[in-house]
Amino acid sequence: MAVYTLPELPYDYAALAPVISPEIIELHHDKHHAAYVKGANDTLEQLAEARDREQWGSINGLEKNLAFHLSGHILHSIYWHNMTGDGGGEPLADDGVGDLADAIANSFGSFAHFKAQLTKAAATTQGSGWGVLAYEPLSGRLIVEQVYDHQGNVGQGSTPILVFDAWEHAFYLQYKNQKVDFIEAMWAVVNWQDVARRYEAAKARTDVLLLTP
Repeated sequence: MAVYTLPELPYDYAALAPVISPEIIELHHDKHHAAYVKGANDTLEQLAEARDREQWGSINGLEKNLAFHLSGHILHSIYWHNMTGDGGGEPLADDGVGDLADAIANSFGSFAHFKAQLTKAAATTQGSGWGVLAYEPLSGRLIVEQVYDHQGNVGQGSTPILVFDAWEHAFYLQYKNQKVDFIEAMWAVVNWQDVARRYEAAKARTDVLLLTP
């Protein structure tokens, strides 16, 4: 039985146009995201078989595959909800997301500084990766992470609340090799209501990191 399932999109394929074309959304969700879900489920089956047979010659590759596919599934599941055709701008108290706006200002100095850092982090990933705004529980601050592939270069315990997909499959059909143009355009579809809900949920989690018994 499959453990992970492909979530439905919260909008139709054309909802984010012209920032992201319907063709890209369809291929990205139905093909690429689906492949990560299948990869995670297949790897779990292979690990179960390795346990049953007590054959561990492929354990390193299987653990890496599980991290890769599962992280891809998780980040994409956040990604779809982080966007809306009615989004963009910046989080404001008048829109009911004042706590998020304050957290961004406290963590980065200003929204403009945060936007510049996340844009640069996403646009300069070497090869495939993501730019991520995450809640870091030890400090209670927001941080920007530059994630290589899906799972590398991540602070342990941090919770992603806003993710920018910088893999070529996210933009190449429309933006060609202009990754920076795609990242800049992404700001016009950010769903700050969704990001704020994720921020509040991340803050509410206690004892996430048990550094001492």
